[in-house]
Amino acid sequence: MESLHQGEAKAVAKTTGPPATRASLLSDLRRLGLAAGSTVLVHSSLSALGWVVGGAEAVVLALEDAVGNAGTLMMPAYSMNAPEPSLWRNPPVPESWWETVRNEWPPFDRDLSPAVRLGTIPETFRHQQGTERSDHPNHSFCARGPNARPLLHNHSLDDSMGEASPLARLYELDGQVLLLGVDHSSNSSLHLAEYRAQWPGKHAMRPFKARVRLDGSTTEVLLHDLELNSDDFGKLGEEFETNPGAVRGGLVARGTGRLMDHRALVDYGIRWLERHRLSG
Repeated sequence: MESLHQGEAKAVAKTTGPPATRASLLSDLRRLGLAAGSTVLVHSSLSALGWVVGGAEAVVLALEDAVGNAGTLMMPAYSMNAPEPSLWRNPPVPESWWETVRNEWPPFDRDLSPAVRLGTIPETFRHQQGTERSDHPNHSFCARGPNARPLLHNHSLDDSMGEASPLARLYELDGQVLLLGVDHSSNSSLHLAEYRAQWPGKHAMRPFKARVRLDGSTTEVLLHDLELNSDDFGKLGEEFETNPGAVRGGLVARGTGRLMDHRALVDYGIRWLERHRLSG
C-alpha cells in the first residue's frame, strides 16, 4: 500500500523545512492571537498549510488545544440535501434528470449527510466526539464547546444565514472568525451582512423543497431564502483588512491565517455592500 496519496505527495514536495505538527500549529495559532476561551468560526484549507503530520486530524486537535475546554469551535458543514438541479451550473445535469434528483436525493440527516466542497478539516471536525450540528439541509454548521448549543439551536430552515442562524448567534456572542489558508471569498460571515444590508435588486430566491430527517422521521419542508452572492466577498475583505487592527494575520504552517472579530466584519460588510452593490 502506498503511504501517501497523490495530493499529499504534492504537499510534501511543496513543503520546505520541517512539516507542521499539532504542536507547531498551536504555537502559530497562539502567535496569531487565538486565545483560550474563544468562540471562533473557522474556514480552512488543509492543502494551503503544506504537509501536516496527521493531516486534518492534527489541525482539528490544534484548534481545540488553542481554544481549550472553555472555548468553542464552529465550522461550516454545508451539504446538498435540498438539491435544486435546475440551478446547477458546475456542472449542470440534463433536464431529464431533474425530477429524479429531486425525488431520490436522501433526506438531510445531521449524522449521515456529509459536508461537501469544504475540504477535509470541517468534515473531520464533524466526526469529532462532542461535535453538534444544526439542522439546515444545505447550510448547517457544526460546533463543539460550551457555546455549541447556543450557536446551533433553532437554526431556521428559512433564511439559512440570517437572523435565526448560527451566524447571528455568533454575532450576539461577540465571536471571532479564523480564515486558515483561505481568503474572504470563503468567509460566510459576510452572508449575514447580506441579510442585513439593503441594495437595489436584493431579492429572495424561488422557494424550494427539501426532506429532513429528524428524530427518526422524515418531513418534507418548503424553504425560503435570500439569493446569496459571494462574488464580491474577496474585494470586500481586502478593503476590510485596510482598517488598522481589523485583522490579525500571520503564517500558520505554510499558509496564511487571518483572525478577526465577527461583529466588526459583519458591520463593515453591511456598509460596504450598501455602497457597492448598486444594482441587482
